Amino acid sequence: MTNLVQNLEQCWYISPPWGQQIPPVLVSLLERVYIKSAKAFGYCTGVEWSEQGWKYEIVIDNDSITVSGDELIGIGNLQSVTKEKPVFRLGELVEFRFHGDGPPIRIIRGIQLINDCWFYSIEWMSPTISEKDDEVFTSRDSIARVTDHDLERVQS
Repeated sequence: MTNLVQNLEQCWYISPPWGQQIPPVLVSLLERVYIKSAKAFGYCTGVEWSEQGWKYEIVIDNDSITVSGDELIGIGNLQSVTKEKPVFRLGELVEFRFHGDGPPIRIIRGIQLINDCWFYSIEWMSPTISEKDDEVFTSRDSIARVTDHDLERVQS
């Protein structure tokens, strides 16, 4: 039985939350965008997968907001805020160096630029499942933002 749990957990970490094919992002990282709801221009500094699809982190005048793709119009211009490009890409399998007791392989679920440093969203633990009466509950607070120093490229 233990092997089945370990196998399930290993599959959990490397199963893409978006299904088989990774959906395209609507705007590129660091692309200038127009936010319809805010009626303002900004730059995309992050993208992360959610249950509703891609969520975009947009910086407007030193303030940051998170919006869905239907709120954005990409302008096409890229801002060169940082000299370095992200080391990893969305959907890439990586080895998490500080994986604890779980399997080390994870999937990149998001990328965000914070203080001129790229951070990567990975699932650091599988969700816990609890039961009350006839209902099953799962924890959703399992995403960690880590740097490229915490990750290694998986050799294919």
